[in-house]
Amino acid sequence: MDYPLISQEGAQKGTVSLRDDVFGVTPHGAVVHQALVAQLANARQGTHDTKTRGEVTGSTKKLYRQKGTGRARQGASRAPHRKGGGVVFGPHPRDYRQALPKKMRRLAIRSVISAKAADGELVLVENLAFPEPKTKAMVETLRNLGVDATALVVTEQPDRNLVLSARNVPGVFTLPAAQLNVATMLAHRYLILTQDAARKVEQLWGQGEASTGEVV
Repeated sequence: MDYPLISQEGAQKGTVSLRDDVFGVTPHGAVVHQALVAQLANARQGTHDTKTRGEVTGSTKKLYRQKGTGRARQGASRAPHRKGGGVVFGPHPRDYRQALPKKMRRLAIRSVISAKAADGELVLVENLAFPEPKTKAMVETLRNLGVDATALVVTEQPDRNLVLSARNVPGVFTLPAAQLNVATMLAHRYLILTQDAARKVEQLWGQGEASTGEVV
């Protein structure tokens, strides 16, 4: 497929041929959903914990005799229904990680990229050059590109000046191409790719291509 290419200043630079198996696939919503759920689950620490009645501090002695007091029968002070007692069915440390087949993860990434291309939310830039870290320069660049909402800026390799220029702009996030993922793309409306980043994306997630360097 041919996709419009623009410069950092917003000038039209013609079109670039992009691979249909990465930028032109029919989005698979179910796979995208499963990949998103798995990624969010894998990000959970799972360190939450509550104490059972066997773990809280307190005596196990019966509070008073069973009969003859006229009061309701009671057990130990650590019983769950008493203040300071244990918790019933509370959360305990666990692993939330979900395994996702490699082919499904790659299909999900291609689906999101293709959906953004089809909706006009993919911005292909010839190059992004920032001689020095400057937030004002990033804001001006986004204005030139016609980006008026949240945006994910993707470069082939990490660019320190670009990262520092973008980090104080609300709703703008930067990533190297190898770390592209479903959750981050879906969290931003626009996907801004440099021309080199687009080629890197094709190399990493194109069908039948090696995926060396892909971040899981």
